[in-house]
Amino acid sequence: MTTTPFTADTPASRPAPSPFARLWKRDLDHYPDTGRRYTYLAIVVLTTIVLYYALYIQYAVATSIITHFHMTYRYFIWVSVIGNAVGAFASLVAGLADRWGRANMVVYGLLITGLLVFFGLPNASGKLSYLVLFSLVGFVEGIVLVATPALIRDFSPQLGRATAMGYWTMGPVLGSLVVTTVTSNTLNSSTWQDELRYAGISALIVFVVALAGLRELSPRIRDQIMVSLRDRVLVEARAKGLNLAEVQGGNHWRQMMRLDVVGSAFAISIFLLLYFAAVGNFVVYFATTFGYSEQRVNALANWYWAANAIALVVAGLLSDRLRVRKPFMIAGGVGSIVVTLLFALRATQPTTGYYTFAWLFIGIGVLTGFTYAPWMASFTETVEKHNPAATATGLAVWGWIIRIVVAVSAAFVPVVVTSATPLVEHGTQVAVAQAEAGPALAIINAHPQLFAELAKYPPTAIPPALQGQAVQEVGVPNLMIVQKAQPQLAVLNQFGPQVQKAAASNPKNWRTWWFVCIAGQLLFLPFVFVMAGRWSPKKAREDAEEHQRLVDLEMAALSAGEA
Repeated sequence: MTTTPFTADTPASRPAPSPFARLWKRDLDHYPDTGRRYTYLAIVVLTTIVLYYALYIQYAVATSIITHFHMTYRYFIWVSVIGNAVGAFASLVAGLADRWGRANMVVYGLLITGLLVFFGLPNASGKLSYLVLFSLVGFVEGIVLVATPALIRDFSPQLGRATAMGYWTMGPVLGSLVVTTVTSNTLNSSTWQDELRYAGISALIVFVVALAGLRELSPRIRDQIMVSLRDRVLVEARAKGLNLAEVQGGNHWRQMMRLDVVGSAFAISIFLLLYFAAVGNFVVYFATTFGYSEQRVNALANWYWAANAIALVVAGLLSDRLRVRKPFMIAGGVGSIVVTLLFALRATQPTTGYYTFAWLFIGIGVLTGFTYAPWMASFTETVEKHNPAATATGLAVWGWIIRIVVAVSAAFVPVVVTSATPLVEHGTQVAVAQAEAGPALAIINAHPQLFAELAKYPPTAIPPALQGQAVQEVGVPNLMIVQKAQPQLAVLNQFGPQVQKAAASNPKNWRTWWFVCIAGQLLFLPFVFVMAGRWSPKKAREDAEEHQRLVDLEMAALSAGEA
């Protein structure tokens, strides 16, 4: 009988961990049964939802935050840009999860985020303090963006990968849905600080769950490719003699610098430009173009997020059933282009109704879901093709690229949509002044030439003849009304023309940005062809059958060797 040699750090050589050690040492030396596996997957998905809830909540109350801190719209945009840039480089740090593990990054990331969002952001002393604290939230989110899909990959064989990734990609979407659902039902009675605290409490609750319940596979198991659950016995048998130095050797970063990894990561990032706009700019877009309140915009966005969440799961199930990814990506990508074009064309029409937008959002949400869930599965399989031990590194490359694209796109929105800045900064101020100065404006408009002459002089230096003419033509009561409205009239004189000009050009400016989003969707399509995976369900089924035949042969050889 032959035995497989153990390396120095084998499961058999390790002492049983103490209860406190389990709070840091979370490795599993055996692939978990179905119940525990689903529990770990559920904790990861729940973590992703609550972290994106904490990240996205500021965008749902953007106008309130801008007003509270006296920010310019451009400053608020740069809060997002810097936060995402910090998150991008945090994603590269998370590439070390291949060697350090994933679970602890997720668990303690939840704790830090909860504390920052509950205590830090609502109590920020000023706009600079807010920027720094939000950047710290972005740093944590950048790490978790890599660690959570890596855990999903570890606990889901390839034949169930798209479904599992469908649930993971629901994290950002359901996070957005939670944001819009909570704010649309509570903003009437809550401040923006309260909204952030709700998110912070949610993160801390999930932290307690993850602290007690989240585990991860040991490197010996996770650094192998697992096609189906039937590979479990073989994977564990291989793990006993696996030399980690050989498996994890080589430069993981160099191995990931391939067109099918870097190119496809960039492609999905620009495909999601409309999604990023929905998260960061829909409140501003609908408030400035259609006069919607924050609450109404968030209620409208619920249609998008709900449709997207359902589609992600359905697409994952269908993709796993047919064992192909690429046809879903192409169909979803082409469909997204068509519906986004329809949305862009309606963006300039002030008569477009709430439910027209709702139906368009349902279409965009469904088609985006049919693209993204199969893409995530295909991307992890593409990374595995080069080195399954470099999964977190491959996801770090994707995380870095997607955060850089988010940051750059956020920076360019006010460059393309030049009308947004004056409307956000002065639109409400001008509207209030217009309403308060209404009677005075009616009087001025009835005597335009007279008031044009009066405007040439300071109030204490008006010629007596002109004063007499004003008293005779307008009357003292009406002159007092105009005098009382001088602060509002000053606002209208200073900001009214630029706000009026911005309001006229705003729909077309936003349409230009929607066309940029469509260009990103178009550029996504060619990169589908370089990714791993079959186009034909028949060929994919034959590959799975051949893999199972090879697994059976290897298991038979192992059994014969132990006899």
